[in-house]
Amino acid sequence: MDQVIQVVGSLLVLAGFALAQRGVLDQKSVVYLVVNLVGSGVLAVEAALGRQWGFLLLEGVWAIVSAFGLVGVTAGVRARRAAAVTAAPSESGRR
Repeated sequence: MDQVIQVVGSLLVLAGFALAQRGVLDQKSVVYLVVNLVGSGVLAVEAALGRQWGFLLLEGVWAIVSAFGLVGVTAGVRARRAAAVTAAPSESGRR
């Protein structure tokens, strides 16, 4: 079962990378970052359970970088939405 989990995690990371290389996904998109976070997170847990420290370092850092990127992207989306709502004319001001 461990092998299946590792293959699924690897496929997630590789699919995100391949789709980004083909121009299908933006490397700063939520989808790309989530796919990388989930895939590398799964692999990091597997590495920790198997006491594979080098692999844990690689996948753990990959997951952390993806998580920070995801937080940054979602914060930016929220900020743009808030700015758009603030800039929109209010309904009470219309005639």
